[in-house]
Amino acid sequence: MPPSRRTVLAAGGLLAGGAAWTMTPSTSSAAVASPTDGWKKTAFTHSMQKPWNLDLSDRYSNSGGIHRMWVYSTDEPMSQSSSTDPRTEMRWKQEYTSGQHMWDADVYIPSGTNGATFVQILRVVHPAGTPATDFMLNAYSASGGTVKAYDSTVLKTNAYDTWFNVKLAHNASSGTVTVYFDDKPVLTAEDRGPATRHFKNGVYHHGSGRAEARFRDLTYWTR
Repeated sequence: MPPSRRTVLAAGGLLAGGAAWTMTPSTSSAAVASPTDGWKKTAFTHSMQKPWNLDLSDRYSNSGGIHRMWVYSTDEPMSQSSSTDPRTEMRWKQEYTSGQHMWDADVYIPSGTNGATFVQILRVVHPAGTPATDFMLNAYSASGGTVKAYDSTVLKTNAYDTWFNVKLAHNASSGTVTVYFDDKPVLTAEDRGPATRHFKNGVYHHGSGRAEARFRDLTYWTR
């Protein structure tokens, strides 16, 4: 049986073989060009993943262009045969192995959400012995809402109940992921090596209680 994603999450800082995963928080306050300069908007499609025994409307709504997703820690996984944690997520259908790809959206995390992944780069096809994800952003309850890379590096506090923009720029050719909050770089990390990937966003809940995330102005950029 595959390990629980709580176990995978706790090992988020390791590559296959136990090597350290390199993350470099950005401390620069200098003015920079827009993260999307030189990129082009690209159409994307998605499917929805939710607890297998519930209707989509029980865990998802879309009103006024705001995608709202929520889930409970006691919910079922996405399929009866799955051992993964409960989720309500948009699974982007655009898969890639190389090139530069950026996920971009305004994000709102309601207070109380604790231990949920709200955006990730999933390695849907990857070599045996390598991790299932290249990157995850998770929300925790400390400090008025804390956003971390996996469950380690703190990237933002006081994140609850306010809109902020998030961009994940993945250069799959060079093997780096850059995170931007409100168009300012906050982290550069290595990915986990060659794979076929896609983006996901919503709530993939590794904690307890209720988790929710909202998204607007979802945009896919490539170059």
